Amino acid sequence: MFTGLVSDIGRIVSITPRAQGLLHRLRIDCSYDPDSFLIGASIACSGICMTAVEKGRDDDGQAWFAVDAAAETLRLTTVGRWRTGDHINLERSLTLGAELGGHIVLGHGDGIARIVSRENLPDMAKFVLEAPEELAKFIAQKGSVALDGVSLTVNEVAGRTFSVLIIPHTLDVTTLGGWQAGTEVNIEVDLMARYAARLIETRPAV
Repeated sequence: MFTGLVSDIGRIVSITPRAQGLLHRLRIDCSYDPDSFLIGASIACSGICMTAVEKGRDDDGQAWFAVDAAAETLRLTTVGRWRTGDHINLERSLTLGAELGGHIVLGHGDGIARIVSRENLPDMAKFVLEAPEELAKFIAQKGSVALDGVSLTVNEVAGRTFSVLIIPHTLDVTTLGGWQAGTEVNIEVDLMARYAARLIETRPAV
């Protein structure tokens, strides 16, 4: 479980196909101390919960960890499109007693959203995105959404499109500063919206 507050930006340094291309092992440079987490720890990589299967430091002291991405993850998220040199948002899993500054993010990745437009305003950037049709019903004005692992508040909604406003700090400390029209990002809708929709669907007719 995560909060959508990015704590590091990692860089993909290698991608090794395994199991006839159905599994990719990704090695990611980071600033996390390898001694501060165990093999098997969950780390959100641009919003996708992944398991650290290796970790260490290079000869020059650069910290890194490796994760495996299975076929389903490669198909349903942007992970299958990552390339060596790409930068990704990282977040360590939530610990008991930690401040919940964003919203509850599971890191499951519901699908891929596309940036329709970017507007640079005096004190922020406005992004308009298009959500997959099956997820649009879970996105509400002033509700929460996680995009590439970043907890954001929905500004406006119109059909399948919605907008978010990003402050300069978030643009500086995440990969969102590089978003442009056409960029594809991982989206996870609010867990509470999913449960609310399910309750409505299963409510007995009066």
